[in-house]
Amino acid sequence: MLKSKSVAKLTIERGILLFNLYTEVIIFVRMKKFLLLVLITTVACFKSQAQFEQLKDSVVQLYGVVMTADSLRGIPAVSVVIKGQSRGTITNDQGVFSIVVLKGDLVEFTSVGYKAKLIEIPKNLEGNKYSVIQLMVTDTVYLPATIIKPRPTREQFERDFVNTKVADDAIEIARKNNDEAKRRALIASLPADGREAANFALRKNSQRYYYAGQAPPIGLLNPVAWADFIQAWKRGDFKNKN
Repeated sequence: MLKSKSVAKLTIERGILLFNLYTEVIIFVRMKKFLLLVLITTVACFKSQAQFEQLKDSVVQLYGVVMTADSLRGIPAVSVVIKGQSRGTITNDQGVFSIVVLKGDLVEFTSVGYKAKLIEIPKNLEGNKYSVIQLMVTDTVYLPATIIKPRPTREQFERDFVNTKVADDAIEIARKNNDEAKRRALIASLPADGREAANFALRKNSQRYYYAGQAPPIGLLNPVAWADFIQAWKRGDFKNKN
């Protein structure tokens, strides 16, 4: 009986000892992982800080003015582009510009009528500012002589020159407008303005009031009307226009 109790007690003590040992091993492994994670995070932070400081030191504020080489006059609207990238700016009306670049970048200056210029930002530049006065030379291009002809051959030119209708000048237009037939056509087609309509209405009212209470005269007995009719008949006003 006593021997059985001793064996049971010894078994319990061994179990407790094994449990404590397993617990210490787990705590040691977790502590090791935690310390390793802390170490990795610290190294990453130091590395990121170093990279940030390096990037911060490489950023440069580039500014200056672009002028002509012969007259030292500011050139507006000059393209200032970082070569190989899609970043850039243009100069203002006085030729002044400002842009953020990195040390070692290639900056290209281009403008219509001037030769392109390329500069490099020094890699060993001290500080974060760099100013330039960029002079640009006029790019002159001489094109070969070109003869422009209105027609390929002389025969075609003479044919088109004879058959081309020349527009009327002011004198010819005035002469056509003063033609009697043209004036009659304009009178028949153009509407009357307010003054003409008022005068016509006043004349009609005056004629009606003049012959009020009596018979108006008959046009068949009016010699002036007959004279106008004969003149119109001679001119051909009653002919069929079609």
